[in-house]
Amino acid sequence: MSYDQPFPHAGVQLNHTAVYASDRYLSAEFIATILGLKVGTPFGPLLPVDLGNGVTLDYCEKKDAAIQSQHYAFLVPDEQFDAVIVRLEAVGVTYYADPGHTAPGRINDLFGGRGAYFDDPDGHNMEVMTRPYARP
Repeated sequence: MSYDQPFPHAGVQLNHTAVYASDRYLSAEFIATILGLKVGTPFGPLLPVDLGNGVTLDYCEKKDAAIQSQHYAFLVPDEQFDAVIVRLEAVGVTYYADPGHTAPGRINDLFGGRGAYFDDPDGHNMEVMTRPYARP
C-alpha cells in the first residue's frame, strides 16, 4: 500500500465497533433496552446491536482480564430522550449530567440540547444526547 495515493476520505464511515463485556447477552440487552433497540443474531463471538445508521455495536465477551472502561455517545432524537431517561429509571440505573458522574439524577443542556451519562453493566461510560457537540 502506498501512502501517497489519494484516499477517498469523504466515503469513510464507521461500520461497527467491538464492545468488550463480561456477559455479551446482558450488556447487549441492557443498551438495546435503554435505547429502544433490538439485539441482533449472534455472529460468531459477536452479538450485534444495530444503531439504525449502518453502525453496530458488536458485543464480545472478555473473561480472561478486566474490562477497560470506554466511552460511547449516542445521538438520540429529542422526542426519544425522555423515554431513555424513563427506561434508565425503570431499571434502577443512575444517570448524571456530567461525564465524571458528579451530578446524579440530572441532565445537561449542552449545545442547546439535552444529555446524560450512565454506566452499563461493565462500567462503560455511556452518553445520550440530543445535539451533537459543536466542534471548532
